[in-house]
Amino acid sequence: MPRGPTGSQHGFTLLELIVVLVIAAILMTVVPPMISSALPGAQLKSAARQLAAGLRSARNQALTRRQETSLVIDLEKHRFRVGDRKRDYPIPESLKIDLFTVESELLGEKRGGIRFFPQGGSTGGRITLSNGKRAFGVDVDWLTGKVRILQLEPES
Repeated sequence: MPRGPTGSQHGFTLLELIVVLVIAAILMTVVPPMISSALPGAQLKSAARQLAAGLRSARNQALTRRQETSLVIDLEKHRFRVGDRKRDYPIPESLKIDLFTVESELLGEKRGGIRFFPQGGSTGGRITLSNGKRAFGVDVDWLTGKVRILQLEPES
């Protein structure tokens, strides 16, 4: 086999391989806790986005079908349903949920909703999600039915 001009072979020394393995081992012990600590915040934001999407879907149904449509949330079972769909959307059990809506939309102590009208308006309200460190409010404007997500101060 032909060799390079100096006659040496190309490759890594044992010391170089050991250094790379030590660095890889350090990274494997440091990175997972950093990732797992970021997950609860991502889970919270994802749940707020899913809830906002459900509210927007209810508003769109009310507009296109020209009939009142509600998003009903079950605080005890951590799930919500949009309109007459049969599917329930789960909310992570680790999150605290609060519903602020008009009294006519309360369906018991642990269930309630926000209703959208064919003209675009709604009963309005806020659904808050929190994990103890962070909190998001999903607000629905009563006049326009517009849905928006706000970052809130967590309750202490």
